[in-house]
Amino acid sequence: MRIRIVDAFTDRPFAGNPAGVVLLDDAFPEDAWLQNVAKEVNHAETAFAHRLPEGGEADWALRWFTPVTEVALCGHATLATAHVLHSTGAHQGPVRFTTRSGVLVATPAADGSVTLDFPTAPLTPAETPAAGLADALGAEPLGVLDTGPNVGDLLVELADEEAVRALRPDHRALGAHSARGVIATARAQDPAGPYDYVSRCFFPNVGIDEDPVTGSAHTALAPFWSERLGRPDLTGLQASPRSGLVRTGLRGERTLLTGSAVTVIDGELLA
Repeated sequence: MRIRIVDAFTDRPFAGNPAGVVLLDDAFPEDAWLQNVAKEVNHAETAFAHRLPEGGEADWALRWFTPVTEVALCGHATLATAHVLHSTGAHQGPVRFTTRSGVLVATPAADGSVTLDFPTAPLTPAETPAAGLADALGAEPLGVLDTGPNVGDLLVELADEEAVRALRPDHRALGAHSARGVIATARAQDPAGPYDYVSRCFFPNVGIDEDPVTGSAHTALAPFWSERLGRPDLTGLQASPRSGLVRTGLRGERTLLTGSAVTVIDGELLA
């Protein structure tokens, strides 16, 4: 079967977040095989999808695996899968994916970008651990929010963009503070620039010390920054070494995530 590596949330190769994409001919094989393929690909996520019968609530079934575990929600690998379906002609128009987080819709645009319709993460105040989080992160939080079960992170606001970019966290220590990891964020230094806020994402509990660009995190970043900046439509820069832009649109209980993708490897899976 074919396997592709797609850089998501970028319009050029070797940037954004790479994901493996495997389109299956039939139902999902055993979990051990899926996990082994994801471990072999060794990117933040590998997506596996198969077509569903016509007439149902979704067109394709979709699952995501990191090198060490299956996850409940992944934005960049969903974008990568939609990009493969559209660019190869396997699916035309909006595609509905059935997932562990419900039905997710990916809609292509004429410019090649894709908009994902995801559930908005519920944000609730989290008590900052008296000792540990600031030391593990390497910066003093201004505030900490829990992002709910689908995302499973702590959302940590820092003083400014420079503080986010300068982070050198203790990944092992961070793992003690949330189910998946920590989203660090701050307002953009230049309010007239091409992005409104910055973030970095650290997920040691699922085998990813720093994720390059995280769609699921933006379902929490969108309501957080839309409330503070007073606008539903924003652009976030994930300031990882590979970097990437995510356009976010807050629509109540749903968040729209828009980005581009580029296929960089198209090969054959032999095992």
